[in-house]
Amino acid sequence: MRDLMEQDADNDLVDLVGQSLVNQIATSLRRDIERGTVKPGDKLPSENELTRLHSVSRAVIREAVAVLRFEGMLEARRGVGVFVTDAEQRGAPFSGLSLERISSVIELLELRAACETEAAGLAAGRRSPAQLETILDLHRKVGENLENGLSTRDADFALHMAIAEATQNRRFPELLRLIKPGIIMDRDLQQGQGQPGTLLPNLHLQEEHGRIVHAIFAGKPAEAREAMQAHLEGSLSRYKTLLIERVSSPGPTQSKVSG
Repeated sequence: MRDLMEQDADNDLVDLVGQSLVNQIATSLRRDIERGTVKPGDKLPSENELTRLHSVSRAVIREAVAVLRFEGMLEARRGVGVFVTDAEQRGAPFSGLSLERISSVIELLELRAACETEAAGLAAGRRSPAQLETILDLHRKVGENLENGLSTRDADFALHMAIAEATQNRRFPELLRLIKPGIIMDRDLQQGQGQPGTLLPNLHLQEEHGRIVHAIFAGKPAEAREAMQAHLEGSLSRYKTLLIERVSSPGPTQSKVSG
């Protein structure tokens, strides 16, 4: 199985120019599965071996595997490894979503708008002092990353997760963990600003987060819901615009998606 994967690896990666490393590796592994090079029930090579095989970092391999787990093609068994799932059994929640399709991101944003809007309102009424401190710290962290030109994706997700945890209802953070790969998209997708099919960064991110955090701090559920809804609907609008641009563009683009 490993020899077959090595034989196909070079050919598969040659025609993937323009994709991020994570998408390249995810696409290569997906093709191996779809072609039957690796079959349902087969165990993937170890993380170290995949790193050597594809000449990328372990972080890239982990994210690529996370993409295919999100799509339902792989499953991790604690202490054993990562295995290919049976195609007939890939009916798990969200398994039909593809992170390469803007339409899937739009579907997730619509779900998030419904759930996280209510989560913000509940957090405003239920947050503990410790949880409020965490929310404020993460809000500052997002701001610092913006000022220093660093990626905000991890801090952004952590902020939304902290708000979900402040609902005191564990189902909200459970949902965010379930759809995390669809929220934390490759930051390279915001590169190439101004080009057709490229998602522009949210220039008002910190301001929008600030309204949410202020309402939670002030204990105002209605204002927190309104601020979160406006924040997510703004993201939804940007992705819909991106989808239109991609459909209208006559040629391939190199855009990627960011949360």
